Amino acid sequence: MPRPLLARATREPVHSARDAKLTDTLLALCSDALTHHRAGRFAEAVSLYERVILLGLDAPQIHNNLGHALGALGKPESAVIALQRAIERKPDYAEALFNLGFALANLERFDEAEVKYRQAIKVDPRCAGAYNNLGILLKEKGRFTEAREAFERAIDLEPTNFACYDNLAAVRPFAAGDPYLSALESAVNDPSALSIADQIHLNFALAKAYDGSDIPERAFRHLLKANRLMRGQTTYDEADTLGRMICQRELVSRELIQARQGCGDPSSVPVFIVGMTRSGTTLIEQILASHPEVFGAGELQLFDQLVGSIRELMPGVSAFPEMMLEMPHEHFRKLGTLYADRIGQRAPTAKRVTDKMTVNFLFVGLIHLALPNATIIHAVRDPVDTCVSSFATHFTRGHEHTWDLAELGRYYRHYRELMAHWHDVLPPGRILDVRYEELVADLEGVSRRIVSHCGLAWDARCLDFHRTERQVCTASATQVRKPIYRDSVGRWHKYEAFLGPLLAELGMFAGAKI
Repeated sequence: MPRPLLARATREPVHSARDAKLTDTLLALCSDALTHHRAGRFAEAVSLYERVILLGLDAPQIHNNLGHALGALGKPESAVIALQRAIERKPDYAEALFNLGFALANLERFDEAEVKYRQAIKVDPRCAGAYNNLGILLKEKGRFTEAREAFERAIDLEPTNFACYDNLAAVRPFAAGDPYLSALESAVNDPSALSIADQIHLNFALAKAYDGSDIPERAFRHLLKANRLMRGQTTYDEADTLGRMICQRELVSRELIQARQGCGDPSSVPVFIVGMTRSGTTLIEQILASHPEVFGAGELQLFDQLVGSIRELMPGVSAFPEMMLEMPHEHFRKLGTLYADRIGQRAPTAKRVTDKMTVNFLFVGLIHLALPNATIIHAVRDPVDTCVSSFATHFTRGHEHTWDLAELGRYYRHYRELMAHWHDVLPPGRILDVRYEELVADLEGVSRRIVSHCGLAWDARCLDFHRTERQVCTASATQVRKPIYRDSVGRWHKYEAFLGPLLAELGMFAGAKI
């Protein structure tokens, strides 16, 4: 995945001298705010910054730091407002421009974000973070030459920032003798000098480099190291995660589906593309987004969020999935209507809007009841290829189950069992399985089935998916800009000697026909 450099709090002092405008109270508040900010206590920092502004300190640095903290709290809309105020007060404020680009990108206002990154670079040509994040946007737009140049410039400015190498490795190969590869190999020999985050970036970058050079032993050694470091930084509640899947299979029966059938919103606009990560979901969406009547919305967290909103309407009722047993019919319809309205706002003239949030496979039963006319497509790929590709991907957030081979195998097994359950309890033909291997072997035939399942007439532009200009914000952003290829089929075999824990947990799925 692209690795954006985090926006940052200002390094400039909030004041240059103790003058009449800066009372002891304001100075103390500013100091406390920065202390909380630097410690990652962003909610406390926001409260103090807002109080400082209320007391009359209208400095651009305060607005910049407030914007950064709001962004870190997942409030990009509020962050944009604060950062715009910082820039109004200091138009040549490079850090605020950089931070504003970051916030706009999080709001999917990508063109505006690109403008702000370029403005930050113009003001401060040594702003490595702006080059890195600009490179990510350019990569997602399919402008790979420009992206490579941006990443290389970021490395020139900050040669020990290994996030930039991680990003660069996704758009250009590292061959033997490459100075960038030499820098990575030199750094890995002295990891004690690096932060955990830098070690993770470094090992993922080396894994990409050695995989591209067809040195699987070295590549996998660095994948193991990177994922082990990731696991050490994050708590993963495997029992809860797998338990949710088991609970779905036990609670959502064919009888429950039939009893609530037809109570949802009738919209046929939504197209849900579900499955495991790295299973071909981005390719399917890119094919559909190339159809003139389809808008590709990417990975939306919307359905999950709206399930939470419906849960709030039923105080005292258990959370999902148990809540489905007590949901009145009108709540299924309300959930569907809220979702259809929200995605419709993204492309008001589109007949279909895709949502490729892969983990929506957890909600397939609820999706069917809330949106009985929505399209559901399940992307399936060789189980071991899927898991190895996930293990080799540096995800920016979530996907904690991918950081350990045994955990990854158990997760995959439970996911497939849940999808088999949905096929069993939903009406026949409700879910279209699209097998990656079949898609790359027969692009037109399978693409026609996908388009037909969406209730649309065939359009030959779907075959030129790699020419479609749109932002692709997933780990497959590079691959879907190429014509169809089969190099990824059976890729796992070169790593087979290292996959014992994964293969053992996959059990019947390891090497099985899909």
